[in-house]
Amino acid sequence: MKRFTGIALAAFMAAGIQGCYNLRGSSGGGQTEFQRPRIVNSADIALHEGYKIEVVATGLTFPSGIAFDGKGRAFVVESGYSYGEMWTTPRLLRLEDGRGVAVITEGGKNGPWTGAAFHNGNFYVAEGGALEGGRILRISPEGHTTVLVDNLPSRGDYHTNGPVIGPDGMLYFGQGAATNSAVVGEDNFKSGWARRFPGLHDTPCQDITLTGVNYESKDFSKPDSKETVSTGAYSPFGTSTKPGQAVKGGVPCNGAVMRLPIDGGKPELVAWGFRDPSGLAFSPEGRLYVADNRYDERGSRPVFGAADLLWEVKPGSWYGWPDFNGNSPLNEHDHYKPPGKERPSLLLSKEPAAPPEPAAIFPVHSSPGGFDFSRSEEFGFEGEAFVAEFGDGAPDTGKVLAPVGFKVVRVNIKSGNTEEFAANKGEMNGPASWLKKGGLERPVAARFNPDGTALYVVDFGVILHDREGPKPVTGTGAVWRITKKNSDK
Repeated sequence: MKRFTGIALAAFMAAGIQGCYNLRGSSGGGQTEFQRPRIVNSADIALHEGYKIEVVATGLTFPSGIAFDGKGRAFVVESGYSYGEMWTTPRLLRLEDGRGVAVITEGGKNGPWTGAAFHNGNFYVAEGGALEGGRILRISPEGHTTVLVDNLPSRGDYHTNGPVIGPDGMLYFGQGAATNSAVVGEDNFKSGWARRFPGLHDTPCQDITLTGVNYESKDFSKPDSKETVSTGAYSPFGTSTKPGQAVKGGVPCNGAVMRLPIDGGKPELVAWGFRDPSGLAFSPEGRLYVADNRYDERGSRPVFGAADLLWEVKPGSWYGWPDFNGNSPLNEHDHYKPPGKERPSLLLSKEPAAPPEPAAIFPVHSSPGGFDFSRSEEFGFEGEAFVAEFGDGAPDTGKVLAPVGFKVVRVNIKSGNTEEFAANKGEMNGPASWLKKGGLERPVAARFNPDGTALYVVDFGVILHDREGPKPVTGTGAVWRITKKNSDK
């Protein structure tokens, strides 16, 4: 009950006073202006008392993850793709002294590369697969690349994320949903993929039965068309569904955490019902946790005020997408009702299981990403999770009255309490470009070095937003390092 109340409160806080909310325009962190070059200044970042921060790399293009080799050297992944339909070259880079980098290898036009892990002499990279489907890659220190699994269902909104190495020696990774809330709509044509892949839709991980709810929209597949079409859940755009209709499930699938042997093979389902399991990490006790970006207020089935969540992942469980947020049904209260619209209808005639309570709740649209657990008495806060919050995508993902996210928080997973650890200074929260300062822009991943004495924060860089969508800025990414003030690391 405590968790349910927290989710409801997060939804209420997103709305504020309804009348005020409806009258005011959106003011998200990307709704600003930016002029090159990006200035970085650690003095503009407020930290928990007793810690210091320094920048260790700048000028990166869409960095998304970091890993450390057997010598403790830091390696950064550049994504090769950003929302806004911008493709660059995905790369694995070694950080050198003096903010320089050495290129280990480059990928093709199938980004985003979303993260990396190092194990037994090799790097393991999740290739998001916006054009050709997701893959898990093994990359040798010399840059030789081997595909361990391919054709993962990642050509839609969300991609293949991770990976992390489990205590069992298996590779664990997340696979995002194709859509915001299981219905293909105008938002997916706006982002590009629905036109590239007209038959694409979400794939469930097991057989499901639909309620037959359909959504009417313009036929966005035809330019300037005045015709309308009806689209149902887990179906291609323009395909309606019927009550009691069965949909075949299988693996690989969308909205899931899966695993595979370290040398490759067929993916195995761990759990499903996630929307965008963007960050994965094992706790010191060997428990798997996932940061899950939940619903946006967009598309044919918009959902208002859905808090982002941190889950403890238990094998075989279902985590509620597309009909619940946490353990709260989308149709049960007005918490999820967009202003001026109806409550979201349920899409599944029977939920696969009762969703568990989340381990922690993040602010609506904060977009938690890569994270790690402290294991060092020297660094402090042992057993707590340090989570990078990428920040809101307003107005595209839903209106916000002020920037949300753009910081690093620490989470006590025993209590569910979340506190700021690194955030930009100022009377208001926001990215450096919005504040016109030199601090954090969009933290996308946080990872400790092997001895746990330094927390590295990967900063994706500047992404501006307007009614036309995201506008990413190349060459503005950075990597920061946080240590104790008395540390010589």
